[in-house]
Amino acid sequence: MIQLILQLKDIQKNIGAEEILNNITFILEEKEKAALVGVNGAGKTSVFRIITGQWQPDEGAMTHSQGLTIGYLPQLAETDPNLLESIPTSQTLYDVLDAVFEPLKKLEVQIRALEEKMTNQIGEALDNSLERYSLLTSRFEAADGYSASSRVRGVLKGLSFTEDQWKQPFAELSGGQKTRALLGRLLLESPDIMLLDEPTNHLDIDSVAWLEDYLRNSKSAVILISHDRYFMDKVVTKTIEIERKKSTVYNGNYTYFAEKKARDRALAEKQFAENQKVIKHHEEVIKTLRSYSTEAAIIRAKSREKLLAKIERVDKPTSDPTNMRLRLKPKITSGHDVLTVEDLSMAFGEKHLFSNVSFDVKKGDRIALIGPNGIGKTTLLKILMGELTPITGRIREGVNVRLGYYDQAQDHLSEDKNIFQELADTYPRLTQTEIRTVLGAFVFIGDDVFKPISALSGGERGRVALAKIMLAGANFLILDEPTNHLDLFSKEILEEALKEFTGTILYISHDRYFINHTATMVLEMEPTGLKRYYGNYDYYMDKKAEELAMAEIDTPEPESALLNNKEEYQRKKEQEAAIRRRKTQLEKLEKQIAKIEAAITDCDTRLNDEITSRDAEASAAIFTEKTKLEEELVILYDNWERLSE
Repeated sequence: MIQLILQLKDIQKNIGAEEILNNITFILEEKEKAALVGVNGAGKTSVFRIITGQWQPDEGAMTHSQGLTIGYLPQLAETDPNLLESIPTSQTLYDVLDAVFEPLKKLEVQIRALEEKMTNQIGEALDNSLERYSLLTSRFEAADGYSASSRVRGVLKGLSFTEDQWKQPFAELSGGQKTRALLGRLLLESPDIMLLDEPTNHLDIDSVAWLEDYLRNSKSAVILISHDRYFMDKVVTKTIEIERKKSTVYNGNYTYFAEKKARDRALAEKQFAENQKVIKHHEEVIKTLRSYSTEAAIIRAKSREKLLAKIERVDKPTSDPTNMRLRLKPKITSGHDVLTVEDLSMAFGEKHLFSNVSFDVKKGDRIALIGPNGIGKTTLLKILMGELTPITGRIREGVNVRLGYYDQAQDHLSEDKNIFQELADTYPRLTQTEIRTVLGAFVFIGDDVFKPISALSGGERGRVALAKIMLAGANFLILDEPTNHLDLFSKEILEEALKEFTGTILYISHDRYFINHTATMVLEMEPTGLKRYYGNYDYYMDKKAEELAMAEIDTPEPESALLNNKEEYQRKKEQEAAIRRRKTQLEKLEKQIAKIEAAITDCDTRLNDEITSRDAEASAAIFTEKTKLEEELVILYDNWERLSE
């Protein structure tokens, strides 16, 4: 039976005189995976701090199951003193993760010592030792102690650490590597609830895909904050939005949330417009009748006024939070051939990055450049921009090509200037009004335009860089991780701007959702060259699966494995018939499962209803109904798993 392990009810939090949270309400069940979404500054991290006990709510209550364990990975985990102080400077990367199983290792030492002791015991002493031995081995096996080392290695490989790095002292790792290591440690600790704040920030695409599978199969419940929509779609079954300090629960993944919210907002706007239309009509009729000044007209006007007073007023729906308003428009049109790259190779000293890199870029292409971390993607972009010189190869730029470059490190911004000066000095012909208008489109309002570049957050620096690109009027955009530090809503604005852009785009991104919605071509970078896929990310994944299947087909089977007699042929036909029967049964079970899951979702919706939540008897009845459905679902899942094996 699935248990409720965490509940936040009407949580309110103030910092000084400022209210930062108001009416945060949601529940979390064991093993459930949920996403916390909202614009930057909405209060997502504040909710994490309340769950972990760092902050206490001013009003409302948080309840949880007894003995609940919570693990928290903050966004800047590599700089968090609470996480780092527990790690001895002498520990290697492997030691940091392996230390999770220190209690199991001590238990194993006790088991081995007891085994040695029992070799010299007889009678009652042996019986007592055997009883204790049985207890200790049961505890060791229940904790999966025999697989501890393989689990550590599996997590290290999944997070893209090479075996050479396993022996590296933790203190010598880069900031991103430390965050990955701390994530790996938390995964191995497997607390009841994992709170993950941007866990994919320092992961390449393969590592993110591995993490998706790990979290989906984890026994821990998870609440994550992420700007990676593809990741959320794959992992979560509940989305909790914080908007205007309040929470709204959507029982589905990010795509479900986005579509449901858009539908709800459109419906609310339609209902408001219709309500206003009816009210305005009555008001105009009343005004016209009163203008006649006859007794009959006044009586009818009063009757209308009574009718108007009875009409229920629909509240005006809240508008979307302020977002960027981004439009990228080339000043001139390039020729059809934008860029030709031939046989590039690059190395730094003895460190080889890539070789035999060749590709063409045509007008209108939107190309995503992907590949593992450290393969040289950013280096390749800097070569294209003329900032680095390759060892071999050449680059030919087409006619009328005007480049615009977005650097993920934002090295092209002047630290000694403020935002206004950065744009004014780059584009001296612009008036103050023109500069303020552009900055307003990127949500820099009023005195915000005078913020020093050195004091800006990563997201703010990214918006300044995008503003500069917009003003440049470039027709070929080269973008290095353009969605880093942008909130979900700003990402969507950027996506729409890039899809409407009439020029050409080449970009690096680990955001698979972003790639899926903007790319017309994917270039996969390898040490020995590039592979080209003419489509978006889903197309790329389908083609990779086909390539893998073909490779398996092309692998020759040994002669002994071939079916070479009637008996073997008959056995194969019987197996195929059995598979067909199981497939039919599976399809029937899947329909039953879908029906039960829909009923459970309906129960959740009713439990989260504000009116129902105040009715203890109704809530208890719904919860009982949900519990029975979940028990039935467990049986169906068991049957499904048995048949599908």
